[in-house]
Amino acid sequence: MNEIQLRALAKINLGLDVLRRREDGYHEVKMVMQTIRLFDKIRLIKRTDGEISIETNLPYLPNNEHNLAYRAADLLKKNFELKEGVHIRLFKYIPVAAGLAGGSSDAAAVLFGMNRMYQLGLTLEELMQIGVKIGADVPYCLMRGTALAEGIGERLTRLPACPDCYVLIAKPSINVSTKMVYENLHANELKIHPDIDGMIAEMAKGNLETMCDKMGNVLETVTITQYPIIDTIKNFMKEHGALGSMMSGSGPTVFGIYNDLTVAKQAYFDLKMSHFAQNVYLTTMFNIKGRRY
Repeated sequence: MNEIQLRALAKINLGLDVLRRREDGYHEVKMVMQTIRLFDKIRLIKRTDGEISIETNLPYLPNNEHNLAYRAADLLKKNFELKEGVHIRLFKYIPVAAGLAGGSSDAAAVLFGMNRMYQLGLTLEELMQIGVKIGADVPYCLMRGTALAEGIGERLTRLPACPDCYVLIAKPSINVSTKMVYENLHANELKIHPDIDGMIAEMAKGNLETMCDKMGNVLETVTITQYPIIDTIKNFMKEHGALGSMMSGSGPTVFGIYNDLTVAKQAYFDLKMSHFAQNVYLTTMFNIKGRRY
């Protein structure tokens, strides 16, 4: 196999709670992760000269070790002493620095693809153990589907699939520093926490509306204070028929859940016309059925 094409899918957080700040500076989290059908396209081409190279459709993206896709290839090459290299063609569609794990998903796709291309024989669990060295979201991006993430995000438990629905995605024209959000979150002083266990129970019953009622993201307490446009978009989606709307990750992307396609399409067009967001997409959930990539 000299060439392989892959899709690196985005994720949203249906629920995000921070339990405490640990002594090592990391935060203990409890999150419900969900893959959606918004993706980057990646093509891996084998190089016989042993080099790793990367090209992207966005001129401002790094093409060296500062790109997680490059780091993933470099990690596998060094761990397995591969004599051959790889050229990575990365076509970004997932907004950058948006709380959608685009970079982590790119890295996961490269790990998955190189495992096949070089016939390394690694299981999904072994790939996930390698992936956590690149970033806490990479193991989940390899697993995909619906999952509970605990610890610093690396302890994953697969959950029953989220009920079918439509997902409206909107990223305003701002970038948010995840480091800034966590540094300004006083985790040990939080009074209100989302009902993650209750949300999972409703999801398992297929109760989409009740699940949406229980969604919550404690990081909104920091990010919305700094960037009120996020709250504006949340309210816009709810006023336009969303069963629930929330910020994903540390932001700034907002998503809305819809059970009616006609309503979702109208909200999509209205949101694009509002100019509240730089990027607007209408998509669906991705649940593991058959082919993984």
